[in-house]
Amino acid sequence: MSLINGVFNLLFLVLAAVIFGMSVYALVHALRVPANAFLSAGKLQKPLWLLILVLATLFSAANAYEYLITFLFLGSSQFMGIGLGIFSILAVIAAAVYIVDVKPAVKGMGRGGNNGPYGPW
Repeated sequence: MSLINGVFNLLFLVLAAVIFGMSVYALVHALRVPANAFLSAGKLQKPLWLLILVLATLFSAANAYEYLITFLFLGSSQFMGIGLGIFSILAVIAAAVYIVDVKPAVKGMGRGGNNGPYGPW
């Protein structure tokens, strides 16, 4: 039974780390895109996306830290439980919406003016 508990505990630790990584990736991308790209793509304004993604990153970091500490103390002795909670679910939804919807819409906007029809020149 302890092997099964260990596998599930490790699975949820990896899942929490992936959610945190996805949130960090979306936040870093949003920081690098110019503010006018969001407006010209018809998406929410950049400060609002930054607020959403900062909160998503903070909640997912707290959840990943909680899983890591619990995993280090419990290991495979008992099942930690599915502690993703509503905030982690909201964090993964926010990061996924940004990556799937907003990132392709703002891709390439606001870069230099040396782009020709077949790429930079």
